[in-house]
Amino acid sequence: MKKSLVPAALAALVAGFCATEAMAGPIEGACLRSGRDGVSRALCGCIQQVADMTLKGADQRRAAKFFKDPDLAHNVWMSQSAADDAFWERYKQFGSMAEAYCAG
Repeated sequence: MKKSLVPAALAALVAGFCATEAMAGPIEGACLRSGRDGVSRALCGCIQQVADMTLKGADQRRAAKFFKDPDLAHNVWMSQSAADDAFWERYKQFGSMAEAYCAG
């Protein structure tokens, strides 16, 4: 009986880990892949939580690209389009909240 419980427990543990990985949002994933100093699962998870509170899915996916290519953020900031200006305001709000909420 004990032998059958060990594989089942191990399978449940692996399934839980995989589900957590699959549920990571775009900001968290980009943060973890960024390779920057001080990056941790806890910090990136916190930033994702703030993103979930402040940004819709499309905005999160757009902002996640900034981790890999910061020049994209500069291009949006310098853009003259109303849509980019509106996104930039939402992004600044997200950044301010993430800094306040996740600063350790």
